[in-house]
Amino acid sequence: MRVTLTVNGERRELEVEARRTLADALRENCRLTGTHLACEHGVCGACTVLVDGEAVRSCLMFAVQCDGREVRTVEGLAGADGTPHPLQEAFSAEHALQCGFCTPGFLMLAAGALQEDPSIADDPDRLRELLTSNLCRCTGYESIRRAVTRAAGELAGGAS
Repeated sequence: MRVTLTVNGERRELEVEARRTLADALRENCRLTGTHLACEHGVCGACTVLVDGEAVRSCLMFAVQCDGREVRTVEGLAGADGTPHPLQEAFSAEHALQCGFCTPGFLMLAAGALQEDPSIADDPDRLRELLTSNLCRCTGYESIRRAVTRAAGELAGGAS
């Protein structure tokens, strides 16, 4: 099947099998390997991307479901000039990544949440619930929570 989607601001026409997941299409057809695959059951969150601004598990969505839609991956998080997104800077500053495997999923989950409701960072219970939807075996989540809170403050201050 032929699908047309906008990935990180670029219109792409892809030829995919009806059963190809969005994650596989991004990784194999678009060569955007920042979207990681781990559990392939929607549990871990490593494959989280934004579809029309909403965080989704790309391993659970078919590429054909994205026909005509906008997809943003971790490769599209930085500014057009390559300037890191405040979340990327905060993850580095707060040591919110160790092995880095889960990081793209956390970045996109947080980007979607902060875009939808920036006040989520002000509510520790809501933020904790959001972050525990993705799995990390290295950081213990506290540094990730600090990074999202820090980025929310920077975004509220007018950063990109």
